[in-house]
Amino acid sequence: MILCEVIPLEPIYTETARMLKAISDPKRLRIVDMLSCGELCACNILEAFQVTQPTLSHDMKVLVEAGIVQDRREGKNIFYSLNDARLAELSGVLNRMFTSKPDCICNLGCSSGCG
Repeated sequence: MILCEVIPLEPIYTETARMLKAISDPKRLRIVDMLSCGELCACNILEAFQVTQPTLSHDMKVLVEAGIVQDRREGKNIFYSLNDARLAELSGVLNRMFTSKPDCICNLGCSSGCG
């Protein structure tokens, strides 16, 4: 049985690309780096950038929708933190893609032309 027929890889590629696209923007990547130190209020994140609140809100929405960042509301404030489980998942997928292995897609002999 060929592995590529058992495990559909396309959804993994699509989701990984979505997460990578979210952090491909230098500002959003900097926000992720800032959040690696712990939870921050949106107001604190806004102070670090020369952008308007709506621009920051858009960037945060992209990060939250990609599952990289979590948000929580406390009164009028929104606090953001990294979604560690999701980032570990992304790291694992990338590590697996960047490493040669016996069940690597290039060794499968798929009908799509690989192997």
